[in-house]
Amino acid sequence: MIARGRSRLCLALCTFGLALLGDVSRAVPMDDQDYYLQEITNRDHYYSFPYPGEEFFPFTEQPGEAGPIRAAETEERPGFKPSRKELKQKKNNKKGKSILETPPDCPPLGLETLKITDFQLHASTAKRYGLGAHRGRLNIQAGVNENDFYDGAWCAGRNDPYQWIEVDARRLTKFTGVITQGRNSLWSSNWVTSYRVLVSNDSHAWTAVRNESGDVIFEGNSEKEIPVLNMLPVPLVARYIRINPRSWFEEGSICMRLEILGCPLPDPNNYYHRRNEMTTTDNLDFKHHNYKEMRQLMKTVNKMCPNITRIYNIGKSYQGLKLYAVEISDNPGEHEVGEPEFHYIAGAHGNEVLGRELILLLMQFMCQEYLAGNPRIVHLIQDTRIHLLPSVNPDGYDKAYKAGSELGGWSLGRWTQDGIDINNNFPDLNSLLWESEDQKKSKRKVPNHHIPIPDWYLSENATVAVETRAIIAWMEKIPFVLGGNLQGGELVVAYPYDMVRSMWKTQDYTPTPDDHVFRWLAYSYASTHRLMTDARRRACHTEDFQKEDGTVNGASWHTVAGSINDFSYLHTNCFELSIYVGCDKYPHESELPEEWENNRESLIVFMEQVHRGIKGIVKDVHGKGIPNAVISVEGVNHDIRTGADGDYWRLLNPGEYVVGVKAEGYTAATKTCEVGYDMGATRCDFTISKTNLARIKEIMRKFGKQPLSLSARRLRQRARRWQRW
Repeated sequence: MIARGRSRLCLALCTFGLALLGDVSRAVPMDDQDYYLQEITNRDHYYSFPYPGEEFFPFTEQPGEAGPIRAAETEERPGFKPSRKELKQKKNNKKGKSILETPPDCPPLGLETLKITDFQLHASTAKRYGLGAHRGRLNIQAGVNENDFYDGAWCAGRNDPYQWIEVDARRLTKFTGVITQGRNSLWSSNWVTSYRVLVSNDSHAWTAVRNESGDVIFEGNSEKEIPVLNMLPVPLVARYIRINPRSWFEEGSICMRLEILGCPLPDPNNYYHRRNEMTTTDNLDFKHHNYKEMRQLMKTVNKMCPNITRIYNIGKSYQGLKLYAVEISDNPGEHEVGEPEFHYIAGAHGNEVLGRELILLLMQFMCQEYLAGNPRIVHLIQDTRIHLLPSVNPDGYDKAYKAGSELGGWSLGRWTQDGIDINNNFPDLNSLLWESEDQKKSKRKVPNHHIPIPDWYLSENATVAVETRAIIAWMEKIPFVLGGNLQGGELVVAYPYDMVRSMWKTQDYTPTPDDHVFRWLAYSYASTHRLMTDARRRACHTEDFQKEDGTVNGASWHTVAGSINDFSYLHTNCFELSIYVGCDKYPHESELPEEWENNRESLIVFMEQVHRGIKGIVKDVHGKGIPNAVISVEGVNHDIRTGADGDYWRLLNPGEYVVGVKAEGYTAATKTCEVGYDMGATRCDFTISKTNLARIKEIMRKFGKQPLSLSARRLRQRARRWQRW
């Protein structure tokens, strides 16, 4: 009786504990629970919940038998508009034609974009942690240091036909295809040459993809970097999908990176999915635009907002495509005195497509919001001259576009048509400055700003892309104050210097004299991005930038000579930063609304930073602006210069500064200027008078006489004395 009573008590306590666990799992948001608790509470069998109006098919397959995994029904993809091709398929289907006659256009599940978490990836074995299932993502990079934490693929612990890697979609999904790559590595060659595909509803009973002759053996890779797409003969609906390598490179081992194509089916009971869905209310053109479509979109924006937009080009690409830009301002085509100039550029690497589309979305958004009277956007346009250059390397983009969003690999289209990396093709002015500073007795003095471009770089024989020369001419013509170049493949904001000062190091924090300003500018973008400063976010590839809040000094990441950021800082007044907007360089079209939501606020906030610091006009006593006057800040070894009208802008963090001005032929002047925390640059004007010598020269020139130099006078006086003797 005592034992029976104890057993009943234990049973009651266990029942109470399970009920309590159920209550906790319902009360705590799924994102806030422990990851392992998520796996337990979210492991329900999705096939046990019938869809409204749909017959329930229990899964009764035995291992090794072809069970009732359902072929896909006609269904729209949630979250984005169906394409013309899909609408045509639906129309044909109504006429009695099967939708499966045409391959379904399902997007990637998100291994590359990290939508699929590490906990959704499993494998039979792994060679080591750094080669675990969580590293089996399409285009993941190992970097130079292939180590126990960050390597370039999933690699099985054994080479036999019983190995597998599995993806849990966490909901019923219409699987349509698989994309594979080999291992990213500088030192080894590993890839899978053939594989089977299996699907399951419970991760225990599996059904292989079959055709009339038996299990389908899909052809894999013939080298490690080029992605290979295989479409399933018939789309299948299941929750889990498993890749089973059957053969591999004979001199290597089983290693894979992959992406799964599939359309998640609607599931109102799936709290996890509903909690993590991202939608946008902006009515924008969310698609990838080729060159002709990009040009047409610019025309559409200009037609909608003719009073605030202007289309122009800064030059041509190697293949003769014009590099188009859109200007957004209340007086387009005109530099207004006292109004700062800002730019975004994208596509220096032609295959980094997300930045290009974000800029096209931004110009649509700003036009629409201006017309709607959004005070924030109206104020920004009235007080700023904004330039948007979406495609610096249209030749490279064309190559990537033809391959498609998932099939271009990591580098197809990165370089210009003549094989040059635009991002690192600018003159190396860092070395000139640092050599001059290190050799103080050197006769050749290099200024700390507006360093001239070396003659060798300007020669016709120099290895300089025509696109690079066009950007340099553009930057020299327009007095930009702040700029951002949008790149892809990572999620971080990089600020200069990008080149290490020591020739013996490949990574070393190398700050500019304006390091605090650059760090603030980088943080202003990263902190307002939806993911960059999220501590729960996994690293894209090998670097975890969370310790610096989603920002990084370029040289401490990897050294680069001749970057656009360093050149802009040392040759012009513009503070330039590189903004890496996503892990996936070329995301699928269906991802664009979410990527827009991730970056929209950041894009606007970063533009607003152009109004931080001090601004003013340097005039003479007659009220005329003095061009090319040098503006210096005490304690900061980097100066800027006034524009053609004598106006200037100097980015500074809040604080009190002693600001000086000097110009040839004028007396120098200083004053104290205070920068506040509120948005809006502090006005700091200067009126300076000509020096006595300059006034004398002006008077002499006016009356047709030239003043004698002091040294010439002394020589003549000495000659007269000798004649007397």
